[in-house]
Amino acid sequence: MDRRQGYRWVKAAGGRNPFANTPRSDRYLSQEERLQIADLRQDGEGVRAIAKALGRSPSTISRELTRNAAAGGTYRPYSAEKQCRARARRPKPRKLDRLELALQVELRLVRNWSPEQIRDDLARTFPDRPEMHVSHETIYQSLFVQGRGHLRADLHKHLRTGRALRRHRGERRQASWSKIRDMILISERPAEADDRAVPGHWEGDLIVGINARSAIGTLVERTTRYVMLLHLPNGHSADAVRDAMIPTIQTLPEHLRRSLTWDQGTELARHKDITLATDLAIYFCDPHKPWQRGSNENTNGLLRQYFPKSTDLSVHSPERLLEVAAELNGRPRKTLDYRSPAEAFEQLLSDPKQPPVATTP
Repeated sequence: MDRRQGYRWVKAAGGRNPFANTPRSDRYLSQEERLQIADLRQDGEGVRAIAKALGRSPSTISRELTRNAAAGGTYRPYSAEKQCRARARRPKPRKLDRLELALQVELRLVRNWSPEQIRDDLARTFPDRPEMHVSHETIYQSLFVQGRGHLRADLHKHLRTGRALRRHRGERRQASWSKIRDMILISERPAEADDRAVPGHWEGDLIVGINARSAIGTLVERTTRYVMLLHLPNGHSADAVRDAMIPTIQTLPEHLRRSLTWDQGTELARHKDITLATDLAIYFCDPHKPWQRGSNENTNGLLRQYFPKSTDLSVHSPERLLEVAAELNGRPRKTLDYRSPAEAFEQLLSDPKQPPVATTP
């Protein structure tokens, strides 16, 4: 190193000994190495030549020059050392320590948005403010780990699971299956229903209350993920489900009544009556294969946030069911290019020739 240049750097550092820093692992660049980088850079050497002179990887030198260069691209070794030590300092400030960001996350959590939906919406709402962007994992950690940010401790109740801790899902509960007369299996369903390009194909099921004494019917349109709920105040027998489903399906235009896929529960034993009254073809999944109704399974999981297991579902009024369905249909969905199911479904009602694009199954 040129003695005069070294003197100028020492003077710029306020007269402090530049080599009086706390020792670090050899994995990291030392201040001596940063001084050599600055010298070689000033002499016009390239990244690979500098790396060879220091016995370091070219990627290490390139990263150092990119991360720690001053304004205008000038590399200042003492400033680079200071930045390196500041980044290494622990504990590091957390994203959600910013009160403005924490407030924006809370406003969306109380509306029962998922952390992934919050992440995507913040990126769209504040495109030019990276400090207002946060990953979904950071939100989960703030909710599950005490002291991970400024989010309220009770906000975990707005998550889909409502849990305050992470845990394994455990084994799936096996359902009981019964034979239904004259049922048509999903293998005979039109191929157009599989890729979701053609709207009007639905998936359906029941969410059941405590001791299987009450239930709510769920219908999900495969292309838009639009949700409709069936009010079943008098139980979920085959007759009750038929009587609730027929008037609900009849509210739909004909181009949105192509098919319905259900599991093999006996509550749909009157499927032929439904088809006769609504001209809606009904298909049944194979036993123990809930993924054949993936959209409906996902929706039922979301609905459990509003209608928990082991509760009496008959206490919910038709107005409450409409309110919950409207809230789910109003959430932005990644599969719909961040539009809501309500927006996509409204497009189908007004212009059936232009179905919304669904990007994933």
